Amino acid sequence: MIRERFFFRETIATILADEKKHIVAAKKGILTARQTLERYIAHDPFFKTTFDPYEADSDELIIQRMTQATKKANVGPMAAVAGAIAWAGVEKMKESGANFGVIDNGGDIAIISDRKILVGLHAGTAKVSDKIAFVVQPQEKILGICTSSATVGPSISLGVADAVTVFSHDVALADAWATRICNDIRINDPSVLSRLNPEEVLGVFAVLGDHIERWGDLPSLVNAIVDEQLISAGDRL
Repeated sequence: MIRERFFFRETIATILADEKKHIVAAKKGILTARQTLERYIAHDPFFKTTFDPYEADSDELIIQRMTQATKKANVGPMAAVAGAIAWAGVEKMKESGANFGVIDNGGDIAIISDRKILVGLHAGTAKVSDKIAFVVQPQEKILGICTSSATVGPSISLGVADAVTVFSHDVALADAWATRICNDIRINDPSVLSRLNPEEVLGVFAVLGDHIERWGDLPSLVNAIVDEQLISAGDRL
């Protein structure tokens, strides 16, 4: 297996593949998606700054995915950007013939896999952080595993959760809902989870200090030692 870090402007990603050509395809997908997004933002800068759902004037796939996902989660379109870009990259990997491909775009992950893989959970100072991992079964269809945190990383959050991980085959939607749930969920108030559509979102795992909320159909968990150096983050530069 090949593991390669990829940095381009705000994109800080880790790519896993079996063949170099699939790494090349992943980068092409990421860059094409970013260039499309940047062109649109130059035309419509409000798309980048609004925290509210927004009707974008574009037929481009990445713009439509971000727009539709964040309408459903009731957040701004940029809440889905990392997941949407990872999704575009793994699609290109699949088009190039990959049966295995992972893009971790700063904690927002897109996966196809012909084998079981472990996806570790990093939740800052929470008790479970770096001690457990999800056992993700083989995935012919691209799967999104997206995490938002109010206590880890530079992303804007209005919440208190250490980590909210959302599973969906719509990777942009997983990213958008991770943001929304992280904004709203509280230890004594998990009501935001009742807004989820089980036909679109597979499962949610939320960590709030020592408290854990589960929703939907989640992969099994195993004890694991998660190497923090493998996390895609800006301080790895």
